[in-house]
Amino acid sequence: MTGFSKGIRKVEVALKWDPSPAGRPPTDLDIVAATFLSDDPYGDPAYLVHFDSRSPDGTILLNRDSTDGKGFGWDEVMTLELDRLSDRYARVVVGVVIQQRPGHKTFAHVLNPAVRIREGYTVLAEDGFASVLGSTAATIAEFVRDDSGEWTFRPGVRGFDEDPATFTRVMGRAHPS
Repeated sequence: MTGFSKGIRKVEVALKWDPSPAGRPPTDLDIVAATFLSDDPYGDPAYLVHFDSRSPDGTILLNRDSTDGKGFGWDEVMTLELDRLSDRYARVVVGVVIQQRPGHKTFAHVLNPAVRIREGYTVLAEDGFASVLGSTAATIAEFVRDDSGEWTFRPGVRGFDEDPATFTRVMGRAHPS
């Protein structure tokens, strides 16, 4: 068998959750992607993609956005065309953040949250956030460009206790393996 590989090319990140019970304020989760430059892969993001935004070159975009989890199937869907992303970028981190109005909400307060990451029909990862129930946000995927220029996937859910504004500043920081 040869080491021939095209790496990760185009990825779909899908997020779903059940609506809040009647009489309760809606729960709003958001997918966020942060891109990092080759010369500073753990610094500040070069740009962010989330609701009401897309990447400057159109390679990362949110295809579906929900503010209440009342969609059918996957409530939020983001597409990342990594194979089209400029060589200037070495890393993309994807996360999920819970909007904090009204009141403080963690994944324990969200009914049946789930995330699926896939390339084509191949599921790369699925998770229900059970390992981060006390968190208000979580990174769910990291894509890194290797020395040959191909993208690799690093799975793993990592919890944060941050609001949406601060999460985007810290979600890409280096962390112990």
